[in-house]
Amino acid sequence: MKSDSGHAASTSRTTVTPAIVDPAHSRRDVLKMSTAAAVAAAAASWPLASAVYAAGSDQLKYGLIGCGGRGSGAAANAMHADSTNKLVAMADLWPDKVKSSHKNLTEELGQQMDVPADRQFSGFDAYKAVLEVSDVVILATPPHFRPMHLEAALNAGKHVFCEKPVGTDVPSVKRVMALGEKAKEKNLNLVSGLCYRYDIAKKETMAKIHAGEIGDIVNMQGMYLTGGLWMNKRQDDWGDMEWQLRNWLYFTWLSGDHIVEQHIHTLDKLLWTMKDVPPTRVTGNGGRTVRTDPAYGHIYDHFDTIYEWDSEDGPPVKAFCQTRQWVNCAVDTSDWIYGTKGRANLMAHQIWGEKAWKRKGKSPNMYDTEHEELTKAIKTGKTINNTDYMCKSTLMGIMGRMAAYTGQTITWEKMLESTEDLTPPTYDPKAKYPTPPVAVPGVTKFA
Repeated sequence: MKSDSGHAASTSRTTVTPAIVDPAHSRRDVLKMSTAAAVAAAAASWPLASAVYAAGSDQLKYGLIGCGGRGSGAAANAMHADSTNKLVAMADLWPDKVKSSHKNLTEELGQQMDVPADRQFSGFDAYKAVLEVSDVVILATPPHFRPMHLEAALNAGKHVFCEKPVGTDVPSVKRVMALGEKAKEKNLNLVSGLCYRYDIAKKETMAKIHAGEIGDIVNMQGMYLTGGLWMNKRQDDWGDMEWQLRNWLYFTWLSGDHIVEQHIHTLDKLLWTMKDVPPTRVTGNGGRTVRTDPAYGHIYDHFDTIYEWDSEDGPPVKAFCQTRQWVNCAVDTSDWIYGTKGRANLMAHQIWGEKAWKRKGKSPNMYDTEHEELTKAIKTGKTINNTDYMCKSTLMGIMGRMAAYTGQTITWEKMLESTEDLTPPTYDPKAKYPTPPVAVPGVTKFA
């Protein structure tokens, strides 16, 4: 979800302007600005979607909320899933993001792209207009906004593809957990962007691990060592809030820090290995060693964490994890599972030991597969609900962040007691909002 460095005003599309929120308003009261004009314009050019998609219909109308790289990619994957699917509406905070995404997707998708100017929306409440004209919505904005967008989508009776992570603090994830129950009650599909769960080769490998082919799990190693990511240089006319929103990766309130936003993939695979039983505790280190320029906000550039699962009849199972975002350094994205009868490399789809095995052949594109599963479920009247693991994996990232930020061992129960709410006092792009201090272990307190 890259952000462009410019902020071009739009004169060719319906625009929902940003709302200024009173600091006294709660999270639920945020972004109540009316979208009546935008919705009316969209409705005039496209019939409104039914509250719940009717099984057997030939076409699904998709709406994209969040037009960065990941959102645009997810929209393309959704169209690859079924040639009858159509993208009919797009929204982003910034009109320039909508414009660039629309151009690229039009070139790629051809006739599956049906998003005229009056169904291209921008602003903090632009998501509301997308919901009015879609059967299915893709939520791909910065993670901070995930709970409010998910709540609106489910209240509107929409099926959802929900990118990871699902929140940046514990209260927001608890909100999503409750929303997942609402999706079940309404028979609405809720598919997570934790894509490895939909990778056919990894599902086959995991099935063998769960069948005991490497014996009882002893410990695990999860590595997510990558290079640097994008950064948008601050422009003279950007206020603090706009600068942070356009560089959302580097601010904990927006991304959760990279242990939540990126390393979540590793943590989710470890959770999956443990059959979705959450860890008992985590101890961790981290800091800013390389990425120290204030232009990169206040998040860490590396984390080293040890997650533990208590056992009734032996020592705890430990997962030794590393994640970092350092330029010109070695990279490693791997997940090793060690058992009493062998070991498995989950990313390589291979097992060594008494029942040695290596998967042969290619696996379908997991990014397409997750959307194929979603489309199929909707069209056959079935439901997929990934709430449990997408929330637990997000919480694993948050508890790891807490451990590193504070220098304390954090238990699952203690983490769940956190009341820390990272919501800013306002969403006005021009507002002053100083960068929070970098967390200091031994000084920063659990909240």
